[in-house]
Parts: sequence; C-alpha cells; structure tokens
Amino acid sequence: MEHFAAQAIEIFRHGVAAVQPQQFMRACMPQELAAAAKRIFVLGAGKAAAAMAHEAEQLLEDRITQGLIVTNDASPFPLSRIQTIIGGHPVPDQNSLIAGMAMLEMAGAMQAGDLVLFLLSGGASALLADAPEGVPLGELQGLFDVLLKSGANIREMNAVRKHLSAIKGGQLARRLHPADIYTIILSDVPGNDPAVIGSGPTVADPSTFADAWAVLEKYGLVKDLPSGILHHLQQGLAAQIPETAKPGTMAHARHCVAASNSIALEAARNKAEALGYHTTILTDTITGEAKETAHRLAQQAIAYEGPFPACLLAGGETTVHVTGRGKGGRNQELTLAAGIALKDAPYITFLSAGTDGIDGPTDAAGAVVNTHILQHAPDAHPYLHNNDAYHFFEKTGSLLKTGHTHTNVMDLMVILLQQPPTFR
Repeated sequence: MEHFAAQAIEIFRHGVAAVQPQQFMRACMPQELAAAAKRIFVLGAGKAAAAMAHEAEQLLEDRITQGLIVTNDASPFPLSRIQTIIGGHPVPDQNSLIAGMAMLEMAGAMQAGDLVLFLLSGGASALLADAPEGVPLGELQGLFDVLLKSGANIREMNAVRKHLSAIKGGQLARRLHPADIYTIILSDVPGNDPAVIGSGPTVADPSTFADAWAVLEKYGLVKDLPSGILHHLQQGLAAQIPETAKPGTMAHARHCVAASNSIALEAARNKAEALGYHTTILTDTITGEAKETAHRLAQQAIAYEGPFPACLLAGGETTVHVTGRGKGGRNQELTLAAGIALKDAPYITFLSAGTDGIDGPTDAAGAVVNTHILQHAPDAHPYLHNNDAYHFFEKTGSLLKTGHTHTNVMDLMVILLQQPPTFR
C-alpha cells in the first residue's frame, strides 16, 4: 500500500479502536439499578451486540438471569449466559423475525423489580424485526431494499420501519413493563438521536404514521406498496391501530448514549497528530448524497490554507441513490467521486470507510484514493455512473477490508494533505 494511503488507514483504525465496547461498557453500567434488581435480563440488537454482551457478562457474571441478542457476527465473542441469534442485514431475514418473536415472548414474563439491560447499536433495525399481520417477510424485505437504494436518510428509513413493527419505536419497552429498562446505546446516526438509532425499540418515538407515509410519498414508493403493507399503513393513518410509544409514556425506561462518531474522530485526531499532521475535525454530522459530499470535501481540501502536512477529519453518514447495476457502498462511492474531483491534486490522499467494517453489500469497509493510486487505473467515470466503485477499487488494490469490527459509529473520512508542489 502506498505510504500516505497506509497512514490514512492507520488513522482510521485508531478511530475505530476507540469505540470498541470494552472502552465504554463499564462506565455506562447502571450499577445502582443492577444492585437493586431481583432479576437481570440482558437483551440486545445490532452489529456491536455480541461485543457489548461479552462485556456485560464480564461485569454482571452470574447475576444475569437470562439473555438474548441478535447480531450479524458473533464469532469472536462466545457467550455463556446470553443466547445469540445471527440475523439478516441490511434487510431482515427469517432469523430476524425469530429474534423478534423471542424477545416479545420474554417480555411477557417480566415482573416488577426486574431489570432489562438492553444493548443497542446500529444495524438493529434489520437484525431485530417483526412483520405486521398479513405482511409476508418477502414484501417487507422488498420495501426495505427499495428504501435503502432510494437515497432516503436513516431518520426517514427508520420512521417507515417503526410503523411496520410492534417492536420498534419504543414498543418493545412498552411490552417489557413493569420491568425497569436501561439501554446502553452505541450511536450510528448523525446527532445521536436515541429514537432513531436502531429504530429505538426501547426509546420513545416522536414520529407518526403520517411521517412514515410522507417518506414513502417523497421517494415515489406509495404506488408500488404491496397490499398488506398499504393496508397496515392506512389503518395507522386512520388511528385504527396503535401508534408507537410516545415521549412522556416511558417512565420505566432510561438510556445512555455511550459512544459516538465524535469519540472516534478525537482518537483519529490524536493518531494523526502523533504522525506529525496538523489536524482539523471538520464535522461529525456529514449527511447528503455521497457524490455531492465528495465534491464538497474535495473543495475544502483544495482550499486549505493552513500549515502542512495536514489532516482533515470528518464523520457522518451519506446516502446513495442507486441507479446503476454495479457493486459498492456509500463510502466506496464517496471515495471514487472524491478521487475524480482531486485528480489534479497529487498532494491529497482521501479515505472514507465505515466503522463497522462493512460498506453496503460488500466485504470492504471503504476505500482510499490519491493520484498515485489512480495513475494506472481505468477511467473512473463509468464506474461512478454505474454505482460500481467496488470493482474500480478492486482493480487498483485500494479497497479497505477490515472484516466485522463489532462496533458501529457511522463513517470516518480521513484527508491527508502534503505540501503542494507549487503555491496556489
């Protein structure tokens, strides 16, 4: 790997290491609630659920009465007291439904004096799922897949998901009553809104059926809704079925946002500075279309007028409106678009990658690019047009493959600037 690309990857990895569950679980554990509880149940969902559950077992030991988590990869974390289900992501599968049914069944056995420790991280919206009566799993999968490709942001997608569920949007917490609930949250959404993270199964939800309907209208999806989904949403709009759990109705449920993108950015800053870079964090709330975001970040890098060498850091989560037939993810698309925008800036290296290690339906976390990497590459424009960044970076050998990281705080962008060859 080219020297500056390798440094960008090193900075990224340092950011990811700072948001591993062993870094925050002890500080967020509700010690007083746990000490007073008659029984303790550990439930969880998300890409970090296995790592979080492993820490919970280390801290609570035989105080755990029963536990169940659903995640996408649990292999490094054998659990002795907490059952693990491997669910589907980024769309739910049959195991996701099995996990949902199992948690609802456990909820029915809760008693006053019980404590439910819920471990929530990104990916939970797909991994922990249920379907409205009369809606087959295939129809739910189809709608969620279209939403993922529509360009909808995470808040919009989860408003729809919450209103096609009896678990999401605080509804699981409603079913867990009279137990006390304490949710430890690893944030993967801009702004760290707990009602949005993982569709908030144990957090009050201000969104409504009308909000969900508006999202489907905005992206032109209403006309193609399957009849079962359409009927369910129309019942909700007519107040014929209950809304999600609203603020002010969840006195038995508390939460702690334990780690977020800003923590990863600070750790990345520390590593960049240790490598000798003058470092600036631009933002931890990047949103918007990946190609447009790439152009903005590239322009900021080109316009930089501070001391060199420099490192610009950003975090957040972009979207991609998929119109091509290629393979990739938002980070790979963002990096490819940035590479095109920076073709005349040989002193700039650009990396974007997902802290969960998985970018879209690929085995890469993201990619890294500079003119050194591009000098023997094919024309990038057709690949970008076809949403095929994966195959472009596969040819250049600059995909970043970390495997599952067992954490998830959105994406990190690392931009390294060396001294320009001439003054601008």
